[in-house]
Amino acid sequence: MQTERVTFLTTPDHKAALDAFAANSGMSVGRVVREATTRYIAAPASHDEEAALAFLAPEIEAAVDDMKMSIQSMRENIARTCAVVDAVLAGERA
Repeated sequence: MQTERVTFLTTPDHKAALDAFAANSGMSVGRVVREATTRYIAAPASHDEEAALAFLAPEIEAAVDDMKMSIQSMRENIARTCAVVDAVLAGERA
């Protein structure tokens, strides 16, 4: 149950934008503000995001390198296969 009141000051333009957003969303301004602050509080801190990115970046780079090598290998296999097919079609191999 919501029993605590929070008051904040904003500009008339911001208040109008909140009113319009709430009306278009079928919510009260209070609900819009509650949901926005809940998401803001639940969002990971930027330090946490940076740490996660620092951890993931080398893994992603290694995965991309592996993908590039796999693609190069596939291209080489396709080129060899095309050469064999061309030779067969030209009657060079049976």
